[in-house]
Amino acid sequence: MKRFFAPLTDPIVRRVVVASLTLGGAVGVFALSFGVASVSAGASVWQTCALSFFVFTGASQFSAMSVVGAGGSLVAAFGGAALLAARNFVYGLALSSSAKSMAGSLPRRIFAAHFVIDETTALALAQESPRLRKIAFWTTGIGLFTFWNLGTLIGALAGNAIDPQKFGLDIAFPAAFIVMLLPHLRTKLGRQAAALGGALCLISISFLPIGIPILIAACAVLVGLRND
Repeated sequence: MKRFFAPLTDPIVRRVVVASLTLGGAVGVFALSFGVASVSAGASVWQTCALSFFVFTGASQFSAMSVVGAGGSLVAAFGGAALLAARNFVYGLALSSSAKSMAGSLPRRIFAAHFVIDETTALALAQESPRLRKIAFWTTGIGLFTFWNLGTLIGALAGNAIDPQKFGLDIAFPAAFIVMLLPHLRTKLGRQAAALGGALCLISISFLPIGIPILIAACAVLVGLRND
């Protein structure tokens, strides 16, 4: 471990590590709302924590629990979450050229695949050297995983003692999606995907069961694959 992060006296390495851990802490705070809202939607504490541990992709988790909380089926919840998670496959392709230097052996690369998400991909690809990419990826991945699961646990435990409507947490899922949507609206493809998803949802919501319109709208993420 010392050899992996050393020398932290190097200002460039220290900057990467600090940025990665700071991001992990910030996302951990966001995980509190997921834990509270998930329990409020009807999931147990262990189900909520298992979702964060095994899925570990915020957008998919929020999507699944928003569908379940609204009374939708598990099939619709899984379908929408899986479509949103499909972007991680594209991230894997973007990191494939650096996979061997970052993870080494095949077992380690399979393990590293669990940490291929928006934040780890962005910070890793922003680095100029293979060494810095390796440090950024693993520090961000392990830091985010730790803080995300800790935040989920605290939020889930607190969810049983908090009235979500009293504290405004009943809108946590819609608010979370708005926050995740805004950065994508700055790009042309992002605006196209948002418009298509909104149109598909509005058209289908009047005659399809709860959860299915979200599943159909999630197909709009495929628009982004054209240039990836």
